[in-house]
Amino acid sequence: MNTPLSLLPEISVVIPAYNEGEGVDRALATIAGILQTVSAAWEILVIDDGSRDNTYARVCRYAQTESRVRGVSFSRNFGKEAALLAGLKYSRGRAVVAIDADLQHPPELIPDMIAKWREGAKIVHAVKRSRKTDSVGKRLAALAVNQIISRMGGINIHNSSDYKLLDREIVDILVGQLPERERFFRGLSSWIGFNEEYIEFDVSNRIENESKWSFWSLVELSITALTSFTSVPLRIVTFLGLLTLVLGFAVASEALWSWYHGQAVSGFATIIITLLLIGSFIMISLGIIGEYIAKIYEEIKARPPYLVKSTVGIADEKLA
Repeated sequence: MNTPLSLLPEISVVIPAYNEGEGVDRALATIAGILQTVSAAWEILVIDDGSRDNTYARVCRYAQTESRVRGVSFSRNFGKEAALLAGLKYSRGRAVVAIDADLQHPPELIPDMIAKWREGAKIVHAVKRSRKTDSVGKRLAALAVNQIISRMGGINIHNSSDYKLLDREIVDILVGQLPERERFFRGLSSWIGFNEEYIEFDVSNRIENESKWSFWSLVELSITALTSFTSVPLRIVTFLGLLTLVLGFAVASEALWSWYHGQAVSGFATIIITLLLIGSFIMISLGIIGEYIAKIYEEIKARPPYLVKSTVGIADEKLA
């Protein structure tokens, strides 16, 4: 049964959460307090991404005293991209804000984002002005990845984040018209187009000291982002093949020149280096092709991006 439009919230806030039991109460109270100042009709939707702590239990306890807080719990950890997709699917607001549970995305920006949306913006991106909480290595890695994806993929994700406001029209497109399972939320949001606005922010300190993102999680997200928006890496394989051809031609020319002048064909070291280079090019090429094949494999299996174990405040909706 469809909910009457007059009863739907104006603003939905989606919070992916993984092992955020120590800080989720503070996040909910902070965001709820801000929403009460900007809208009379709002909801907060927490997507528990298979947490191993009491994150979901705390959300359920909070929902008992605040009916506008709703929760979805996954059967296991499916990743932040799946949690964001579920949040968009279950949200009901005419505008949806995605924000992290650790409050590194400052909730104080929500009123400004809503103001830009009410002025006509379909997407409001919160972009990082500084990364003072990140290490130098992480800053350089993020800069390199963002530049590569932006240049190769034709989308602007420079200093972008998952902290965004999306109009209902954009949410419906992301959920209903983009069926891929290997998703990169911040890239898809930029790829869609429409009327976009930007707000800068400084990354706040975490409620807890430990980040839930491991190095390999960031690497996997970067690979997904790159393979989702560009086929340029596959062209690198062609370039490496041409480079190998030129290298082989040079070595063959040197050998023929030596033979023609009656000189012993030297160059044991040259042969070894050539073989190493060719072998490296082949392995790199196979690796690049393998990444794309792996993504195709994940897509054609057509498994659901997530499985819901339980919900709170969503009794009349399907589990998907």
